[in-house]
Amino acid sequence: MAAKQAAAKAAPAKVSTAPAAKKAPASARTALTKPSATKAAVAPATKPVVAATFTLRQIAAEIAEREQISKRAAETILNGLVGLLVDHLKNGDRLRIAGLGILEVKDRPERTGRNPATGEAITIKASKKIAFRPAKELKEAI
Repeated sequence: MAAKQAAAKAAPAKVSTAPAAKKAPASARTALTKPSATKAAVAPATKPVVAATFTLRQIAAEIAEREQISKRAAETILNGLVGLLVDHLKNGDRLRIAGLGILEVKDRPERTGRNPATGEAITIKASKKIAFRPAKELKEAI
């Protein structure tokens, strides 16, 4: 017995610096490794792919690079274009942009709807909406 004590004193005890791993109960380990016959396999949830959003400033920068003009000039032209489109739509004009499509304002008449919380009938006032009809070239390109 003295020999065991002497050996224990001579060799320092190993000290682990890694955090102690907790062992899962046997039932949890088998549930992770063996699929249950009673439960249907569920596919992992995947996030929907979100398309990139480009701002007017980014589009102006790309135009400036392609056309070899300054970014400020490209932004000025694009802002002017958007302003003109808005003005014409306010006047009720229909805009046809070759290769892109048609923009027009449509009137939505007053209609009856329901409040989803109470089920009560409500009147939805008349409004205007902007309708876009893509051009054939755009549809084929996409």
